[in-house]
Amino acid sequence: MNASEIQSRQRTNRTISPSSTEDSLELHFDDPRLFTELLGQQDRHLRTIEQALGVRIGVNGSTLKIAGGHEEQALVGKLLGELFDLLKRGYSIYSGDVEYSIRILRADRNVDLKDIFLDQVYISAHKRVISPKSLNQKAYVEAIRKYDIVFGIGPAGTGKTYLAMAMALAALMKNQVMRMVLCRPAVEAGEKLGFLPGDLAEKVNPYLRPLYDALHDMVDFDRARRMLERGTIEVAPLAFMRGRTLNDSFIILDEAQNTTSEQMKMFLTRLGYGSKAVITGDVTQIDLPSGKLSGLKEARTVLANTSGISFVHFNERDVVRHRLVQTVITAYESFNSGAVFEETPGAAKPSSD
Repeated sequence: MNASEIQSRQRTNRTISPSSTEDSLELHFDDPRLFTELLGQQDRHLRTIEQALGVRIGVNGSTLKIAGGHEEQALVGKLLGELFDLLKRGYSIYSGDVEYSIRILRADRNVDLKDIFLDQVYISAHKRVISPKSLNQKAYVEAIRKYDIVFGIGPAGTGKTYLAMAMALAALMKNQVMRMVLCRPAVEAGEKLGFLPGDLAEKVNPYLRPLYDALHDMVDFDRARRMLERGTIEVAPLAFMRGRTLNDSFIILDEAQNTTSEQMKMFLTRLGYGSKAVITGDVTQIDLPSGKLSGLKEARTVLANTSGISFVHFNERDVVRHRLVQTVITAYESFNSGAVFEETPGAAKPSSD
């Protein structure tokens, strides 16, 4: 069912709201089982759509009736039609997918959701398909396929590191590379951790824990342990990269905003034959000492027009964590762009509601 077929079914209908005089859009679905999945558990998917787009959706058998403005009806029609097509193709829809789809179609109604969600990157240990969830994530995945050096720059929760790791694991499983190297600069995020016990590897391990967490989310624990023991997957602080040449490897540098200029240059020159590097970071969360230039910010300027290197920029619309993460990022961006706050003893609040 395409968008034009859906829109052609508009007609006057008063069954959703007795007091409504507006047109409603009627959608018919031909597979009762998939229709149930489209609705979500206890109609959760429909409630998400109603809340986000300001429409009312009535259910009668395998028919949906959408009441609201004509523009919103057309958007809901396209959204539900494409989600149903995804179900027909074997894609399981979760609540988050409905939210991501709304964001995508709000930004560009000409987008085909199948082009994004069916771009299978990797199947995790939990049999969950890892795929892009936004236009920028789709562009990021395509850039990693095409270029040997890719920078993913943007706020927390936009899937920069997670998708890069999924791409690296997929390349490893297909024998496109011989090993996967994950690294991070060991920089304290504001608080002082003090003198940590143990050898050097144990001291830096807390800085690398987020990479292990993401790895274990994609590969079952025993398999990941074996790959780590054999060196097929290596997780190391950035300082351990000095002096090495990495051939036939997929290398990911995470939290790159906390590299110095010298460290970034050192990392980029480790790339050997048959290798690929992905550098991720958020330039709004730099933890370097005052006066130190971020290697990521410098690289963004120095390498901006370099052939063979791709930069992909993410924003709050690409956030794939809890919906409040997007709200938090937007609030901070608004504040940092010049919003006026007045201080009161012991608290800070907006100067107007």
